[in-house]
Amino acid sequence: QVQLVESGGGLVQAGGSLRLSCAASGRTFSSVAMGWFRQAPGKEREFVATISRSGGLTNYADSVKGRFTISRDNAKNMVYLQMNSLKPEDTAVYYCAAARASWARSTLDYEYWGQGTQVTVSS
Repeated sequence: QVQLVESGGGLVQAGGSLRLSCAASGRTFSSVAMGWFRQAPGKEREFVATISRSGGLTNYADSVKGRFTISRDNAKNMVYLQMNSLKPEDTAVYYCAAARASWARSTLDYEYWGQGTQVTVSS
């Protein structure tokens, strides 16, 4: 069982930065991949970024490549999403998720989800 709690969301102007954090509980945290997803009003939840259990592999949605960076600290059971050069279209609720295995290739690979944190980017 893994419990996830996101924090760090808020209101920021376009071009600004935010750092999201996800605190995980559970002994399996360091053995599974972690990911960030987002859901804008009226849209489906979409993949943002994923990181392997060791942190050695990462993958990003094309829409955030070069602007967002996912990282993890297994000693602290934390996952982060550094978001730079934010755009109004990045406005969404951001969710942290824990996968079933050491690497995740699709949304179906994720087993546990946090409650989300709101990110609003004003133009």
